[in-house]
Amino acid sequence: MKARERIGTLSPMLRIALTASLIALSATPALAQGFEGNWGCRDATAGKAGILTIYGQVYGFASTVVGDKSSGTGTITPYQDGVGFNDGGLKTAREVQAGRLIPDPNFGTAIQLETSDAIVMLCTPH
Repeated sequence: MKARERIGTLSPMLRIALTASLIALSATPALAQGFEGNWGCRDATAGKAGILTIYGQVYGFASTVVGDKSSGTGTITPYQDGVGFNDGGLKTAREVQAGRLIPDPNFGTAIQLETSDAIVMLCTPH
């Protein structure tokens, strides 16, 4: 006698495929979106330096100083712990190479902007 399949059940292969796809989809946003959004940046003197906006693989920076060459847009390379600045005003005018995600006691996460030899700004969620 042949066993009948119950209505409303999934075959084992379909269950595995569905589970694998749901796990993959749920992990994808966490890989690159920790740094996306608007960030208020302060310089080494804790003075307001500007607003950094990151979405996808582009950024925009608006300095608090009128005519500052670091204001403008550019491209980034996302990494697990932050971003690398490829071009644009922050790269050319302020020599910023990387933005690292760091823990912040007040905001949970902050982005630390770094040149090759110094930390130049700290940006917190805005």
